[in-house]
Amino acid sequence: MFPQQTAIKLAGQDISYAELSQRVIALGEQLRAAGIIEGEPLACIAVNNLEMICLYWACIDIGVIFFPISPRFPLAQIQGLADTYRIRYFWSSEISALQNCRQLNLHFNSESCGLVQPIDFARPANVVLTSGSSGFPKAAVHCLANHIANAEGARSLIPLEQGDAWLLSLPLFHIGGLAILNRCALVGACVVMPDQTLSLSQQIDQDKLTHMSLVPAQLSKLLADTNSQLNSIKALLLGGGAVSLDLLAQLKQRNIVSYTSYGMTEMGSQITTGPALSDGSSGKLLPKRELKIEDGVIWVRGECLFMGYLTANCIESSVDPDGWFYTKDRGEWDENGNLHILGRIDNMFICGGENIQPEEIEAALKQHPEIDDAIVFAQPDPIFGNLPAAIIRGSITRNIGAKTAELEAFLADKIARFKRPRHYYPWPEDSEQTGLKVNRKTLVAHINQI
Repeated sequence: MFPQQTAIKLAGQDISYAELSQRVIALGEQLRAAGIIEGEPLACIAVNNLEMICLYWACIDIGVIFFPISPRFPLAQIQGLADTYRIRYFWSSEISALQNCRQLNLHFNSESCGLVQPIDFARPANVVLTSGSSGFPKAAVHCLANHIANAEGARSLIPLEQGDAWLLSLPLFHIGGLAILNRCALVGACVVMPDQTLSLSQQIDQDKLTHMSLVPAQLSKLLADTNSQLNSIKALLLGGGAVSLDLLAQLKQRNIVSYTSYGMTEMGSQITTGPALSDGSSGKLLPKRELKIEDGVIWVRGECLFMGYLTANCIESSVDPDGWFYTKDRGEWDENGNLHILGRIDNMFICGGENIQPEEIEAALKQHPEIDDAIVFAQPDPIFGNLPAAIIRGSITRNIGAKTAELEAFLADKIARFKRPRHYYPWPEDSEQTGLKVNRKTLVAHINQI
């Protein structure tokens, strides 16, 4: 529909939709020749790059499930994912080998004169990993129709058109990163890759960025740059936690239109969206989505809703008989029809836009021979929103101040760096446990009073 429009900007290089299409078709031909068959997953282990974007679209073309994995995961966890989901092939710019999994050597600059074949919009297109209550990632499966519905609903509030440029500031192994690709492709806008040689404000000016998805930590750094003009910005989509009053005041002073949103992996990204307000609301329900609140907990359904969770043998649906998905998020509507998120019914919290599941960190800590028990909780932080901290019980607490470096090294091959506690506290001697389970809230409240 728009072959001459710029699809991707990369370090001064402009790639048109026509050129991108021919690269993608050639890549699909290589994937088929390698033996990958329709419906099976292809693991892509990398940080954002042009190759991953091409692989995403090539997988959609030929019906392979694009399965991005964060290279920040320990190698043992990546291997575990490959084993669990029976992944036969992987491509990576970060690691060189996995057991029982063939690494692909692909030529990304090749172009094909072939024509793209008709696409089944309802077949599985990709997986995005999302933490379950156990801390082990679940693999949420979307089809292209889910993504299109999400993108169409999103642009009903945040206009996006040909010639606009959206910075790919979120990783493609998160739903927020994939959502940027889908929104831009739907209307012929440009995806701009971050340029590590420039500050964010410099890249805004150089590439005339019009749209950005930022967590508050990124926004704070941007606004602190005195050289930042932000003249080309049409809209900022903010996520990763509540936006501070100070940041909102700075945005208003610069006349920058900003939005906050409530979304999730299983719904393809945004569910509600609205102007960023000081009341912390997450806006109104977007088209092609439904949302209800029962007993204070949010349920969702609609055209954006994922197909289910991938298992070794099939895709398992996770909805009730009426098609509703239980989010485990607590919420309420205000008198203006805006949604307010009140928190998780489980213990997950967000650190700099990353989901933190305390039980995963606790399990890793309890592998230490001198730790008998551990409780991980969120400590407020002005930059990241929250940082993980841990209360630990065991002989290691005799000199806990000198053990921080040891614990950091101990956890290095077990959990990603952003999940490792920044502070450690000894278990309160006067704490009382009346049942089999630790009263988490009471224990954390005790530490906070010290």
